[in-house]
Amino acid sequence: MIRETPFHPRTSAANQTGLWSHWSGYLATDRYQMSDKFEYFAIRNSAAVIDTSPLYKYRITGSDAETFLAGILARDIRKCRPGQAHYTVWCDDDGWVVEDGVILRHSDDEFMLTAAEPNMAYLQDLAGRMAVRIEDVSDDFGALALQGPYAREILRQLAPEMEEIGYFHLIPAKVGNAAVTISRTGYTGDLGYEIWVERDDAVGVWDTLFEVAAPYGVIPAGQTALLIARIEAGLVLIDVDFHSSRYAWNDDQRTTPHELGLGWMLRDLPSDDRAFIGRQAIERELADGTSRWKTVGIMVDYEDWNRVYGERSLIPPKDHTPEHGGMMIYDEKLERIGYTPSFVYSPMTQRHVGIARVRPEHAALGTGVSLEVTIDHRYDVVKAHVARLPFFNPQRKTA
Repeated sequence: MIRETPFHPRTSAANQTGLWSHWSGYLATDRYQMSDKFEYFAIRNSAAVIDTSPLYKYRITGSDAETFLAGILARDIRKCRPGQAHYTVWCDDDGWVVEDGVILRHSDDEFMLTAAEPNMAYLQDLAGRMAVRIEDVSDDFGALALQGPYAREILRQLAPEMEEIGYFHLIPAKVGNAAVTISRTGYTGDLGYEIWVERDDAVGVWDTLFEVAAPYGVIPAGQTALLIARIEAGLVLIDVDFHSSRYAWNDDQRTTPHELGLGWMLRDLPSDDRAFIGRQAIERELADGTSRWKTVGIMVDYEDWNRVYGERSLIPPKDHTPEHGGMMIYDEKLERIGYTPSFVYSPMTQRHVGIARVRPEHAALGTGVSLEVTIDHRYDVVKAHVARLPFFNPQRKTA
């Protein structure tokens, strides 16, 4: 059974294309109008509203909630104070990433963990006899992401108390007559906020938000625009840039936090006294230097891109639709050294860019590589180089 998000009465009315995807069993709009690039530029130039309700949401409460989460999450939840949020991952005993998500801390003993895949049974199995309660509230709450440079200006007209909210912080507020939680989070790499609201109040929040946002040219944005933005922001996507270790068939389909470019979550490991799941395996990896990959950016040489297509009498494509697959990467001897699971023509950089996984010895910034492309059913290679992630990182995101 395909479900509808709490905002479906509004998203369906706004969806002029009739194009939908299935996201965690919910209908999600691919694009609302014919130009998804128009929706993308709303994110970067004004603001756009994205329905992120299909995320799984788990309310975790109880006197042992912090202790419970500290034993699961790779990032130390004890350093996340009430009114803050963390982007984090959780791993299996071998140090492979199970999943990533954002956790919101409402109080000392109340949290909400978001995830792309179902985790209810997984979390319950780990709870044991601890004084912790885990509730799946996925269908009880809607989530709207307001992302873009005018997001703060718009929201402060609805909830003045959120104007000074810090990056990855959250506050309770009211939008119209609805009680909501506003967090300074998002998946676009831009200034952005997410509004968490109970299902029955969702449509009213949508209407109130758009009443204020209309003068700013705010429009709803679909999944394609969101995926363009997330690649520019260097944000990884499950089942594209990595796979859950729970569903992987072999270790080639698994990855560690360090290989995924999330080693910064473990910077305090030497002074961290937690016995969280996967810790010993992660420590062995770091001590022995056994990481197989490093996640980097890849940027294509535009002159060489034009050359390889021009030699075939073709107009060089500059398609902003994200490609999710395995474009191979080679060194100067044309030996395979990695692959690019996420690739797009970036509207902001005006370059073809991708999130890539390469062997650590080839990961230095500026390293020249070759990217495999398929033209007229034949393989070819185009020059590229290792670049810093993210490709787009405006000061306003964290200011």
